[in-house]
Amino acid sequence: MEQKPHIAILSSPGIGHLIPFVKFAKVLVLHHDFHITCIIPVFGSPPKAMKEVLETLPTSIDHVFLPPVSSDGLESLQPEVQISVTMTRSLPSLPEVLKSTQFTALVVDIFGMDALHVAKELNIPPYIYFLANAFSLSLLLHLPKIDETVSCEYEDLPEPLKLPGCIPIHGRDLPDLIQD
Repeated sequence: MEQKPHIAILSSPGIGHLIPFVKFAKVLVLHHDFHITCIIPVFGSPPKAMKEVLETLPTSIDHVFLPPVSSDGLESLQPEVQISVTMTRSLPSLPEVLKSTQFTALVVDIFGMDALHVAKELNIPPYIYFLANAFSLSLLLHLPKIDETVSCEYEDLPEPLKLPGCIPIHGRDLPDLIQD
């Protein structure tokens, strides 16, 4: 009997990132007969709500918590920065998990981009699952060019920004993380 394709999914820390990945994993298992392993970085102990979600998974979806990373200096940071730092600090533990099984792919979200290099080193095809709306994707893709052409703070722009495929948006309405 042929073995099912086994996909590793690297979720960013937090239940808000895990739930969409779990739903995605269920679709792959139920409609495409894949086996999935959710790899979850954490700082501190995994929250009870996260454990409860993971306990309800079908048998074709496994989960692995990476060793908790130090939360030193994270408490005062914005949540997005906490997630990014946690992902970076978790990377040294990832190769061991990826080597433990013959994975056919690694799927990451936007905070897991650095893991793409690990996957390539291990000859595992990497994929990005973008969990946000089209506006966020357009902004993310065009932000480097916007940053080159704008000479003031985004919130001080006199005209709305025009992003491909999106309605114009005032700079003051961009997320706080981008304002800095």
